[in-house]
Amino acid sequence: MPLIETREARKRIPAVEILEARAFDSWTHTRKGDPRGYIEADRLKELWIHTGTACNLACPFCLEGSHPGDGRIPGMKLSDVKPFIHEALDMGVEQFSFTGGEPFVIRDFVNILDYASQHRPCFVLTNATEPLHKRVHQVEPLINNPYPIHFRVSLDFPDRDRHDKDRGEGSFDGALDGIRWLVDKGFKVSIARQTDTGENPAEVEAAFRAIFRESGIPEDLAFTAFPDLGTPGSDDGSPEITEGCMEKYPTKESRAHFMCTYTRMLVKKGDQVRVYACTLVDDDPQYDLGRTLAESMDERIMLRHHRCFSCYRFGASCSAPA
Repeated sequence: MPLIETREARKRIPAVEILEARAFDSWTHTRKGDPRGYIEADRLKELWIHTGTACNLACPFCLEGSHPGDGRIPGMKLSDVKPFIHEALDMGVEQFSFTGGEPFVIRDFVNILDYASQHRPCFVLTNATEPLHKRVHQVEPLINNPYPIHFRVSLDFPDRDRHDKDRGEGSFDGALDGIRWLVDKGFKVSIARQTDTGENPAEVEAAFRAIFRESGIPEDLAFTAFPDLGTPGSDDGSPEITEGCMEKYPTKESRAHFMCTYTRMLVKKGDQVRVYACTLVDDDPQYDLGRTLAESMDERIMLRHHRCFSCYRFGASCSAPA
């Protein structure tokens, strides 16, 4: 019997056949046939919205494989997300968060952000370069919206040349300009940086703070450090997580750091918006949980993707209070 590769396909197959194929089902079992570790949802606290994979930069390490004009995930429109915003509000959502690509490349993004921040705090991942600079006249009024907006800006390393090698000449200074503008206008800003093997985090962040001091930027900005998560469709060879592995997290409270317990992400596929289990996993269709947030919260999330291991081992999280 062939592998059953999609969750929706399994729903169309008789239960007897599913049981016969169980040992070969890569969703529920590892390559060695062990039952996979899994997470069950608690409640929806945070809704991520993927604005699309188009970006003004073409970073070779990008976990989304984004670049100018990229259409792997189409751009979102306000009309796409409005129904989900209201469904999430009915479910008690506490925050709306946005990722890309570069959100400010998307034509309707400021309208989406404006609408969302009328209802809940918002959190935006951005490179804070030219696309933001071109929209400052649209972004500035949002400081007066009922709920705050927090921007996390990507600055890979406290080294202009090293940063610009992958992101393009001038992108480091462009990001500093964007950070300075956001802070000056009263928005909350934090920094997303990359990690190096064997680094001293305190020394790395001290180097950043020296740059901020020279650039007229507050030195007390918070940092979130990320490992290399690989490009879409890649596999870094991380160990597979079995049910036995999950004995490390035996209680509901101990598993609460896994984002799939409390978040979902909207991803546009063609002309439809789908609900995915994780902000880091949009390159595996088995993490597509359906067309509504409510049904997605009833699904058991198997820790199958190699990026799940970062959450398992390090407690990694893309989230932050807005």
